[in-house]
Amino acid sequence: MAGLVAAARLRQLGQRPRLLEKGTRVGGSMLLSSCVVWRHLDWERFRAECPDGDERLQRLIWERLDEGLGWLESLGAEPVWQDTENPLTTGRRYDPRALTQVLLEAVGDVELETPLPVDADPPLLLATGGFPVRLARERGLLLRANPWSEGDGLDFALARGAATTPGADEFYGRVMPAPPAVIREEDFVPLAQLYGTEARVFTDDWREITPPQVAWHENDLAKLVGLRAWYVVEQTNDRIEAARSAGGTVVEREDGTLGVHVAAAVTHTIGGVQVDTRARVIGADGLWAAGVDVGGVATGGYASGLAQGLVLGLAAAESIAAG
Repeated sequence: MAGLVAAARLRQLGQRPRLLEKGTRVGGSMLLSSCVVWRHLDWERFRAECPDGDERLQRLIWERLDEGLGWLESLGAEPVWQDTENPLTTGRRYDPRALTQVLLEAVGDVELETPLPVDADPPLLLATGGFPVRLARERGLLLRANPWSEGDGLDFALARGAATTPGADEFYGRVMPAPPAVIREEDFVPLAQLYGTEARVFTDDWREITPPQVAWHENDLAKLVGLRAWYVVEQTNDRIEAARSAGGTVVEREDGTLGVHVAAAVTHTIGGVQVDTRARVIGADGLWAAGVDVGGVATGGYASGLAQGLVLGLAAAESIAAG
């Protein structure tokens, strides 16, 4: 999201950016998502849910998201939903492939399978998708993101003196069916086990750890579940049946309840490099960062990574074009 948005906006502003894509296709993890681009409806709620985040960046995203959505639609993006259908949030849902194509048409050429050059000259915008691959590998968690976001942008920025934010161990993720379930990229959305508010949670050896309250977004359950756990429910649902069809473990317990073997999957990281409200990297001249390469937005909670990519992508492009 962030790289495509920034490149498209730079072209509008008369610039000729090179857009390098490490992977074999464009779209990053946006292409694999439900593509809901949202913000908290109330500013106070945003601050309460992400209390450790950078208030300046949070305010920027909260204030500019509606404008950013209008900009996307001026390019031809057509919403699937005109709002989020959640009373706590507002935003749009797009078809991820259609949105990727709209942005790609606005960008023009993308250099695929081109890693970030170690000697790249400024101005340079980092939009590499954070380090979910690295974090998932280090913790033994599942990955629910593109396979190329290993932290290249973070390493590049650190080597040039960039400051980082707290929250390097935090992530946004989902509870998914545990192995031996087979989870393909196209299954990232339908296989998310999003019924945690109705489930009791047990450790892998059946010790109950059900929290007293579950957040509306259920991101807290991903952190609780970790490597492996069980969801126990009274009856099946479509997502449990999807888990069963994918080879996941669903057992009937003696009391008639169902146990679903689950594991946490990392979608994106929350910590990252520090930037100002123009998306300039603190401590590294000539560098900008956008999307979830930037830390300090959702620290301590949960917010939209796609909104972060959209708003900071626009801010970075406008800052670079202004010189």
